[in-house]
Amino acid sequence: MSAANVLLKPQECTMLLVDFQAGLGFGVESIPRQLVVNNAVGLARTAVAFKVPVIASTSASRVYSGPLLPALQEALPAVKPIERRSMNVWEDDTARNAVVATNRRRLIVAGFLREACVSFPALSAQKDGFEVFVVGDACGGLTPQSHELALRRLEQAGARLTSWTALKIACFVRSLPQHLHGIHDILLLVVVGVA
Repeated sequence: MSAANVLLKPQECTMLLVDFQAGLGFGVESIPRQLVVNNAVGLARTAVAFKVPVIASTSASRVYSGPLLPALQEALPAVKPIERRSMNVWEDDTARNAVVATNRRRLIVAGFLREACVSFPALSAQKDGFEVFVVGDACGGLTPQSHELALRRLEQAGARLTSWTALKIACFVRSLPQHLHGIHDILLLVVVGVA
């Protein structure tokens, strides 16, 4: 692959945020919960700054998982989460069709829980011809070991692993001059805690 194809262009990407809900977040032990939430909010704000379409899913929101985390909903006010019933969001016609309708073949994926809810749609999207980028530090797993094994499985299957900071700074580097103000605000939020 040429160097030009390695860097992501925002206009080629869609983001899928899977099950960022408090009920599932309680199970996250692979990374401090607040850190993964901060990283996910940074990722969401990056998507907004670069005009990357975002599809968010929730499951069992009325039973035990709860709604999309308030911090993410605040960062993504125009996004209405898609409530699904199957374990694999890619098997939900509404969610899959929302991704496909963007006509973008590079899919950025993050969410709770890495071992299933994130891994299954990432693997399924790859099978359907999408180039998948999994944002490892914006995902939470049940244990450090299960999180690492899920990442290894995804990488072995061909998914590309990244962090939200690498995605923001390195992958979208071609767009930085026109988005500099947005990136500055994102960095202030995450590094300093103010925007």
